[in-house]
Amino acid sequence: MKRAYISVINDLVTDQRVHKVANLLHDNGVEVTCIGRRYKKSPSLDHVKFRVHRFRMLFNKGPFFYACFNTRLFFKLLFVPRPALLIANDLDTLAASYLAARIRGVKLIYDSHEFFTQVPELINRKRIQSIWKWTEHRILPHLEHAVTVSYSIAEIYRRLHGTRFRVVRNMSVRRTPPENREVKKSGEKQVIIYQGALNVGRGLELMIDTMKFIDNAVLVIAGTGDVEKELHQRVLDAGLSDRVIFKGRMAPEDLYPLTWSADIGVSLEEDLGLNYRYALPNKLFDYVQCRVPVLCSNLPEMAKVVETYGIGVVVRNREPERLAKTIRFMLAERAEGAWMEALEIAAGKLCWENESKEYLALLTDCGIVT
Repeated sequence: MKRAYISVINDLVTDQRVHKVANLLHDNGVEVTCIGRRYKKSPSLDHVKFRVHRFRMLFNKGPFFYACFNTRLFFKLLFVPRPALLIANDLDTLAASYLAARIRGVKLIYDSHEFFTQVPELINRKRIQSIWKWTEHRILPHLEHAVTVSYSIAEIYRRLHGTRFRVVRNMSVRRTPPENREVKKSGEKQVIIYQGALNVGRGLELMIDTMKFIDNAVLVIAGTGDVEKELHQRVLDAGLSDRVIFKGRMAPEDLYPLTWSADIGVSLEEDLGLNYRYALPNKLFDYVQCRVPVLCSNLPEMAKVVETYGIGVVVRNREPERLAKTIRFMLAERAEGAWMEALEIAAGKLCWENESKEYLALLTDCGIVT
């Protein structure tokens, strides 16, 4: 049996893209091991189809963390039973995976979930950014197999490094509406949901400020991240604890029922660098599969999906009172059943079952599946 090793720097619990790729390989007869790291409170992954190996790290951030993780990853990949394929997810696992693949003479796929060197956390840290750019410049031109999440990012990589990236968007597995889906009672508060990382530039501060002007609705935030404490404090300072609810990090199987109950899904990333400008986040497709209309930023990749399928509203004014007016309109329309037909059509098309065909073609080119 062929073996594949998939590397990612997170703890694998909520990384839906890695799970979907691992399941795709498993379902095509490949023995899959996913390698990540374990946090103090990382849940178990006993329910997954694939094997899991997670490093316990002495450092959890900063240059020592990345150096230690890649060193451990390199030696792990160097001595695992003969692999047919290595998959490196994002730039922070690429160096170790690339070296191990070269030494062992095996196929490598680089799966870039974002335009890593342009994430907001690096934009104003030029020295650190330059190290990641150097890594990218040294390795990407030599890659034979690479994939990313949007056409815009693929084109940038082609122009910068001459490397062809296939595009496999972060689409969700096809879902059918639950038979016992609850209908909101008259006077019951409607739900606005944000799911994903609580990091700089996600538009969360804007959404909290906007909730001051919205009655009879709650904003539910599902996720954790670097600005979580600041967001909690912002809610307290504004006296919005009854309108903004933090759910913390949730496993996908726990998150889906919550998303199904929502009336609007928000994806209001700011235009902070090329990574966000050309983002096409997983949560957008999660909203679609849960038949939830989308409120998104006027950024090209997201706006194109929302407007092409008519599944929500693109925000062109980010002033809280104006945004609140847009949200009140969407909530009123949602209560009348707006967008449901368009969402149903989009859910049938924008799903992993369709999008994974491109990843399967990549695996075929690598000789991993036939």
